[in-house]
Amino acid sequence: MSLLNLPYPILDCILKLLSPMDLTRMSEVCTFLRDRCRSDPLWELHMKQKWGGVIGDVAYKEWLWHITTPKEKGINQLNQHNNQNGSMGPFSGTWPMLYLRSYLEDCSYLNSSSLANSFMMALYFSLENGNFWFPAQIYRGLYFRDALVRYDSKTDNFQARQQNAGWKIMGNNIQWDKLRAPPVDTLPSVRYVSDCLQDLKPGDHIELQWKSSRDIPYDWWYAVIGHMESCNENENFCRCRYSETLIVEFEQYPLGSRMRRVKLLKNGDQCEESTGCYGGIRKLYSEEEIQRWENILSRGMAGTRNTSYICRSGAMPRPPRGGV
Repeated sequence: MSLLNLPYPILDCILKLLSPMDLTRMSEVCTFLRDRCRSDPLWELHMKQKWGGVIGDVAYKEWLWHITTPKEKGINQLNQHNNQNGSMGPFSGTWPMLYLRSYLEDCSYLNSSSLANSFMMALYFSLENGNFWFPAQIYRGLYFRDALVRYDSKTDNFQARQQNAGWKIMGNNIQWDKLRAPPVDTLPSVRYVSDCLQDLKPGDHIELQWKSSRDIPYDWWYAVIGHMESCNENENFCRCRYSETLIVEFEQYPLGSRMRRVKLLKNGDQCEESTGCYGGIRKLYSEEEIQRWENILSRGMAGTRNTSYICRSGAMPRPPRGGV
């Protein structure tokens, strides 16, 4: 029996067992297998298996822009508008003014071959070849910072750029466990609009935007909602949920530290020269996310001294400060 005579469900089960390279070779056998082997559902499996932890909805939206624009405008027009090598999304300008949060170094191949119609397959190999700089967040000792990253297949690590008067190199040889997909589709310079403020209660795990001054992007910090001083921490008498004030505890700092507990208002920004700027709050519902933060913080600050990352000032960033 010929492979092409197999029922479609059986053929699909066989194709799912193939590696990305084997799928590519199989797609060159004939037109029927080309369409079958380049289908998005098949490549979604490989995307999730390899890139699922670092690629999120933001990256998929950016890739959709890159792959559809050549079809609409044509590569030649894009090259004239951008630069001679066919890239899209310049490493220039300030972050709030950028239309794109990604960078495709060479889009010329999207205008030829059927890759232009193979969304997932084209994305997979653009990531694998380091051609696509995608938005992700990098763990920086006590917080996550937004960046553009690309994969280096030679080292099986990543290179990252951050927005600082242009796209500057943030680090090389960044390992997989230091990256995550952005959990929200919000620009780093924009305050996240929280939808959980009225439901927060003591013991809830959160991520909180914070930055040291108004003119730089936010980072994401881990914290836990605490009790008001007037509360005796007995659930029968706790009124914290109904207060317009939140007590945010940064458990990465020791008891008695002035950085340990911060009082925040629910209804707006809080930005002071001495304490920095606090932005939106994102409640953590996933036990996996909470466990990851707890594992990270359990390592303490020792790991941050050994990274290859370079901060804006060349030193460790100033942590959130404040007091109740």
